[in-house]
Amino acid sequence: MDERDSADALQQAIGRYNDAWNAHDVETILSYHAPDMVFENYTAGDRVEGDAVGPHIAGIFERNPDLQFTGRRLYARDGLVVSEWTATATNSAGQRIEWDGIDVFPFENGLILRKDVYSSLHNARLLDD
Repeated sequence: MDERDSADALQQAIGRYNDAWNAHDVETILSYHAPDMVFENYTAGDRVEGDAVGPHIAGIFERNPDLQFTGRRLYARDGLVVSEWTATATNSAGQRIEWDGIDVFPFENGLILRKDVYSSLHNARLLDD
């Protein structure tokens, strides 16, 4: 096993990766991905891979300029991370919403091979102003 795929190294890498998501820093996000990485959001029915991942993520940020994530739990083992999170954003009606989700990340050579997203966005909670 590559040392970059150890549970400790992956826990640190995912922390930096999550920071890049909250900063909407597509370039840094992509630096954690393997070249043929697959991004699949099962809730949204989206699947992109390779060179299409960057523009897809940029589109998420364009549509959700205030999107932020808060980690709830992180499970790391050699070669795999599962991250539980809560997201907040403003929907198209101008309402603040939040929803929960889980990302599953297999790694190889310190890079993310896949980001499999499962969330409750279809049943988001309205936040009080």
